[in-house]
Amino acid sequence: MSDQRDLGARPLSPGLYIVATPIGNLGDITRRAADVLARCDAIACEDTRVTRKLVRHLGIARPLWRYDDHASAEDRARLLAAMRDKAVALVSDAGTPLVSDPGYRLVREARAEGIAVTSLPGPSAPLAALAQSGLPSDRFLFAGFLPPKDKARRDTLAELASVRATLVFFETAPRLLKSLAAIGEALPGREIAVARELTKLHEECRTGSADELIAHYEAHPPRGEIVLLVGPPGESPPSAENADTLLLEALMTQKPSQAAASVARATGLERKALYARALELQAS
Repeated sequence: MSDQRDLGARPLSPGLYIVATPIGNLGDITRRAADVLARCDAIACEDTRVTRKLVRHLGIARPLWRYDDHASAEDRARLLAAMRDKAVALVSDAGTPLVSDPGYRLVREARAEGIAVTSLPGPSAPLAALAQSGLPSDRFLFAGFLPPKDKARRDTLAELASVRATLVFFETAPRLLKSLAAIGEALPGREIAVARELTKLHEECRTGSADELIAHYEAHPPRGEIVLLVGPPGESPPSAENADTLLLEALMTQKPSQAAASVARATGLERKALYARALELQAS
């Protein structure tokens, strides 16, 4: 990192600066991010207590303006007015702003009003998790948090079942087991990765089937922030043997009609034929 005595020496041009901050390890702050935070006129942040720890670590002091999920249109208007003659940095509590946070509204309105917007790349939990998961990374879909309600969660997974890409979600520790169970039901046979506490002392990335991961986290209740990844559906057409395997796995926890529907979503096979086969397997 550059000499802290040099930080803040030159003012920045007015506008909005989107600054990625560490997701755990403070050593991941970039030199450019530290420089902008030192030279800006103010920092808009989700939680002033969190951001204050970061700026203290960097040895700088700047006004901290709260901007979070509860920010009103009037709050945004005040920030936009300030950006016309001041440099305002936007940070989230961790990672890259605008990823599952309210910053996009601010950026959209700033661009609409002709205010200069500069983005500084840096730490990102979804990308860090994807890189170490071992799941296909050539195509991926970040889908934010899965809904907390059971039906909404099932509906979301059913909607995403046919997407031929690795699915990336944020999840909380208390909801992890329910989400794993829902994924096992809606997307049977998929490889799953749980990336937890990324860049921190107890970082882990565990992969396996839904059942394997449920068994592990029932015995070892998870803590911390979690990125949940689900591998894409198989590239080759499913065979009768593969369908039987998926049906047998699904029948362990579901009725034949539900098992047939789950496997149909995951494989593209005809639901009616799968239901008939599920009845045969259950009777055998």
